[in-house]
Formats: sequence, C-alpha cells, structure tokens
Amino acid sequence: MKKQIPKFKSEDDERKFWAKEDTTEYIDWSQARQTKFPKLKPSLRSISIRLPETLIERYKTLANKRDVPYQSLMKLYLTEKLEDEIKNGA
Repeated sequence: MKKQIPKFKSEDDERKFWAKEDTTEYIDWSQARQTKFPKLKPSLRSISIRLPETLIERYKTLANKRDVPYQSLMKLYLTEKLEDEIKNGA
C-alpha cells in the first residue's frame, strides 16, 4: 500500500515536499504511462543582461527583416547555440 499524497497549500509547499521525499513511496511507477501536454507552457523568468547597443540594434534590424520580435529572435539563437554545444559534448 502506497502512502497518501498530502494536500498542499501552495506550489512552493509541494515543491519542498517532493524535493525531500521518495516518490516511489507514493506512486507506483510501473503503472505510469508516457503522455504529452501540448498546451503546457514552460515557466519563464525575466533576467537582466547588459549588451552593447550595437548588438541590440543588429538584432532589431535582423528581427525586423524576419518580421519577428527581436527578443524572440535572441531566444531562438540562444537555444540553437545551447543545443549545438550540448550535442557536441561541450
């Protein structure tokens, strides 16, 4: 018999709970099925980064040509570079 998962007052409380508990005491993972959550959006966090104004202007110019927001273009380039680095074992 598995332990009962408690009710949580907040996501933060739940996060703290699962950080210290063994999920196998609560969940029978042999019954788990893979699923997709197509509408689930990743958590986002704003950061501050100092960039040369000329670099920002170059992003804005390129983004304008592609008809996309420059911040989206920057995220795309960061993601692509990160994936390349991971793939190449950096």
